[in-house]
Amino acid sequence: MVLRRGIRWPLAAAATLALAAAGCGEVRDEGGGGSTEQKSGSLRIAVVPKAVGFDFWSQVKTGADCAASKSKDVKVQWDGVTAETDVTGQVNLLQNFVTQGVDGMVYAATDAKVLSDVTEQALQQKIPVVNIDSGTDPQPKEVPVFATDNVAAAEKVPGLMADAIGPKGGDIAFIPFQRGTSTNEQREEGFKKGLKEHPELKLVAEQSSQSDYNRALQVTEDILTANPNLKGIFAANEPGVLGAAEAVRQARKTGKVTIVGWDASPDEVKGVRDGVIDSLVVQNPFRMGFDGVNAVVKQVRDGAKPQSADTGVTIVTKKNLDTPDVKAVLKPSCANPPS
Repeated sequence: MVLRRGIRWPLAAAATLALAAAGCGEVRDEGGGGSTEQKSGSLRIAVVPKAVGFDFWSQVKTGADCAASKSKDVKVQWDGVTAETDVTGQVNLLQNFVTQGVDGMVYAATDAKVLSDVTEQALQQKIPVVNIDSGTDPQPKEVPVFATDNVAAAEKVPGLMADAIGPKGGDIAFIPFQRGTSTNEQREEGFKKGLKEHPELKLVAEQSSQSDYNRALQVTEDILTANPNLKGIFAANEPGVLGAAEAVRQARKTGKVTIVGWDASPDEVKGVRDGVIDSLVVQNPFRMGFDGVNAVVKQVRDGAKPQSADTGVTIVTKKNLDTPDVKAVLKPSCANPPS
């Protein structure tokens, strides 16, 4: 089953991508212009994920590089902290880009409230900002967000669990990942809203993975021990999914405990093929990076006022893993972008 929500790619952008070969923008260290006035010369755009070293953010980079390769004289400078919990590190990194005077910033906020101050600093220096995946609180009206509609997508999760577990339902657990991030709160909101439609599912445990594989493994082991009749687990991001899956494997409960996860790293996809993970809610990080860079470039060069957009999700199961649409989402490239 494929679930798509939100707007589709603009037709012109899709046509351009279909004709293009893979490419990427190079990294450059020298300063840029730092102005919202229209500019036709070389642009340096800082793109900062929540953390480097994760498949999701690598796909964001692929999309950002692709967008840069299709615009004349646009260079992407990619940098990030190594852990999504390193809020201070991300703040310092973004402030350095503001000081350098980059022409624009595209970033995913590790903490909605803390990072709002950094956005304001950039805007005061006339540096346009676009958020991807996660915005800030407050979210300035001039700063668009290209992200998944996390509430709507997570609202579908209880239905996926109910279908897999069966009409009798049973006890389930929820593994969120990082309090204070907008994506975490939105996924929790949607999941618990969806649970109201499935009284046969009883939420008996909720522990955070803190976006760490080992932590997720530990909390899942604890949950399984305390709830021997557990029927399902919803893990809300990649480290949580992988840790939960390993705990279920070690407990020899593959096929007995349904796991619905988020995102689609290679190890997560393998978990679906192996039957440890029932289904994945897969975002479109390529499009986040692509649309984010394009929005900044259009703002700087054309004076455009970009609007926020839902980048959509796809539900991936063992049955649809090898379909063309799912393959494009799981392994995106500039030559074969996901729709």
